[in-house]
Amino acid sequence: MQERTSIFTPVLLVGCFIIMVSFAVRASFGVFQIPIAEEFGWLRTEFSLAIAIQNLAWGVGQPIFGAVAEKIGDRRAIIIGAVVYALGLILSANSGTPLEHQAYAWLVGFGIAGTGFGVILAVVGRSASDENRSMSLAIVTAAGSAGQVFGAPTAEWLLTFMSWQSTFLVFAAVILAMILTLPLMRAPAMASKAELEESMGQILVKAFRDPSYTLIFLGFFSCGYQLAFITAHFPAFVTEMCGPILAGGVLHNIGITTTSALGAVAISLIGLANIAGTLAAGWAGKRYSKKYLLAGIYVGRTVIAAMFIMFPITPVTVILFSVGMGALWLATVPLTSGLVAHIYGLRYMGTLYGIVFFSHQLGSFMGVWLGGRMYDAYGNYEAVWWIGVAVGAFSAIVHLPIREKRLAGLVTA
Repeated sequence: MQERTSIFTPVLLVGCFIIMVSFAVRASFGVFQIPIAEEFGWLRTEFSLAIAIQNLAWGVGQPIFGAVAEKIGDRRAIIIGAVVYALGLILSANSGTPLEHQAYAWLVGFGIAGTGFGVILAVVGRSASDENRSMSLAIVTAAGSAGQVFGAPTAEWLLTFMSWQSTFLVFAAVILAMILTLPLMRAPAMASKAELEESMGQILVKAFRDPSYTLIFLGFFSCGYQLAFITAHFPAFVTEMCGPILAGGVLHNIGITTTSALGAVAISLIGLANIAGTLAAGWAGKRYSKKYLLAGIYVGRTVIAAMFIMFPITPVTVILFSVGMGALWLATVPLTSGLVAHIYGLRYMGTLYGIVFFSHQLGSFMGVWLGGRMYDAYGNYEAVWWIGVAVGAFSAIVHLPIREKRLAGLVTA
């Protein structure tokens, strides 16, 4: 057995950096919601639909890039993803109609897929030992949260002295620059000889026939719904709900003087809290049942979201909600990806997790699109919040019947 003396391998470190940069840009799009809508006089639905399409494209692209990485190599797949990501941002910066933004959102979404969880978690999962795998997946996921910590505030800061178009171009350059780190990512062998004897088709058939895979797929929907809705709409929600009551007070005294700044800080706090939450999930995933941990996380999200919308919205409750929800934000990712690897093996983890992640992104599409649609229809986000509460409770329930053991007939990882 190969001995690994450290969890922090070059593959893990480069994977963390790529995820951090990719997610920093992705997490910033909610900050552009109001500036773009105001410049062109659009309804909230228009740019919301572009972000929703971006999330859907991410979901469609995730299993595709997972399969591409398994066929031609992880680094090549990441390069393709980064180039497509940057191209989508450049074209978006030069577009002035809703249709153009929505069309180029497909490129941005596919770029996120190529530089996101499906590819990075798979290569990190293969490079880690059985003992370190759960924590390695958690560390990479936490790196995504680290990107969220500075992504939205950076966008907010850039918008103080440049246009949103120039900000998009800066982000495109950063995405391309991260390719320079790839020579350090020496991908491990794709699989053992025994695993190579099983084709992708055989593994997919076995997974699709397994009720547990279906339950994992269904359960991931609410994660995408909640996360994407909050990322895309929370800055605007905070701006509108907290404007009259922000002046003065503790938050004003520490430098949070505008509602737009509070919205960006809220997204940052979610990411900051989730670094600790995700690492805790990785630690727990090694010791306890992943399905019960996932059910508990969804229960926690459901309760926090319900309490937040039931009580008056103030700057203080925004901060408390951000910290509480942030602790559970991406904690589902190392547990869900680890569950897929544990049950179905590592050989086609990228593809199998990518398919499960498609459910996540269907939820993301619905959360972002419904947020804009219902805001334009009713003038508020209340109905969208309560739908998120309901789907969170659904996900908690569907994880309970999952059979958390290796599927019969599969080789060991």
